[in-house]
Formats: sequence, C-alpha cells, structure tokens
Amino acid sequence: MKKIILTLCFLINFSILIAVEGFIPMLPLLPAIPTNKVEQGENGEPIIRKLISSGILEVELKAEVIVPLEVISDVHIKALVIDDENLEIPFEVELNRKPEAAGIYRLNFSKTTLDIDDDGIIDTEIFASKNTDNKKIKNNYVKITGKNISKEGTHKKRVYITVEVND
Repeated sequence: MKKIILTLCFLINFSILIAVEGFIPMLPLLPAIPTNKVEQGENGEPIIRKLISSGILEVELKAEVIVPLEVISDVHIKALVIDDENLEIPFEVELNRKPEAAGIYRLNFSKTTLDIDDDGIIDTEIFASKNTDNKKIKNNYVKITGKNISKEGTHKKRVYITVEVND
C-alpha cells in the first residue's frame, strides 16, 4: 500500500517538473566552433584540412510588405420612404490606401438585392462603382423601390463589403 502512494507522488512531482520546464524560455545556442576536418586520401592516408579563419556574417535584409486593400469606413444609410416613393441614396466607401492601379480591384457586397421588410419581394438594390482608382470610392448608391415595401415600420439589414481582385 505504501509503495503505491509513493509511486503516485513521484509521478505527480515529475509531471510538475515537466510543466514548469515548458514555461522556461529557451536560450539560443552559440554556433559550434569548426574544427579541423579529417578526410581519407586515395592511398588511405588521412588528410587534415585546417580552418584558416571563422567569423560572423551580418546581412541587411529588406522585405516588401504588401498591405491588402480594406474598407475602413462604415456606411449607415437611413431613409424615410413614404408610400410608393422611389429613392436613390448615394454613399461613399473609403479604403485604407490608394490602389496601385485602376481596374484591378472591385467592391464585393455580401448582398446586392435585399428584401428589406422580409415579405418575399425585392425592394432594395445596391449599385457600386466599378472604378476603384482612388482611396474614396464614389458613385455608389442604394435604390429603394417604395411600392415593393408592404410592411410599415423600421427595417434594418446588414451588408458586408470586401475588396476583391478582378478576375
């Protein structure tokens, strides 16, 4: 009975040592100093190659980091639609930087046609500019068709905008 208890205590102490050792940061090892290299010659005699010198080489490294285009502005559109009124609401989208060239990127919306009041009839459409050559993308608008909205009240929808590369 005593042997079992001692064995369990040993395993617990051993596991604690392993867990503590895992949190100790590792120190980098120094590079090994090269020694003389011994090779066998054609006759079987040893050939000793002596190291003339050793040193540390430091090289400056430059890397080009490409930051992807991202939409950094939130667009909140609030509109009051009365009866069968049709609305076109313009909006701007701001990117984190100016694109490298025009025509490479485009805005991608998670939905471009919406049923704002959930009655099964499409009543809202999003139209976006294909031109993404500036940091601010203009000429975007939301078109709301009032005759297709059958339920009164406040309606909210969320649409996500990403920047994609044209195929």
